[in-house]
Amino acid sequence: MKELSLADYQALAEFRYQILKFMHFSDSAIEAAGLERAQYQLMLAIKGMPGGARPRIRDVAKRMLIQHHSAVELINRLEAGGYVRRERGQDDRREVRLALTPKGERVLGKLALHHREELRTEGPSLVSALRRVMAGKKEELAQV
Repeated sequence: MKELSLADYQALAEFRYQILKFMHFSDSAIEAAGLERAQYQLMLAIKGMPGGARPRIRDVAKRMLIQHHSAVELINRLEAGGYVRRERGQDDRREVRLALTPKGERVLGKLALHHREELRTEGPSLVSALRRVMAGKKEELAQV
């Protein structure tokens, strides 16, 4: 296995810096909206579920890479704040589906627009940093 060059370390450091810059922006925007990072992520997982499916608790837990009980706690707090609601499945009443409330839709919409604008502005730097990391990988593979 090839050792990393100084340029590889610099590329990795720049990529991590760009991610951290975006996460700092994101955390500040989310906090200003009165939410926690995980709460925003859960709301985004509900709204952005692949295929437009109405998600269940296990679906959002999987998308967030958290345990089921952690998702339940987040959902409880968001439900108490009026951002999400639980709905029973029509075919199987044991199934619990999640939906955003109108309040949740408004807050998520504002935050998501703000995030997209930040990515449109700062995203090229993030993409460039990722390309530098990936270019180092291609060079390494070519030498194998």
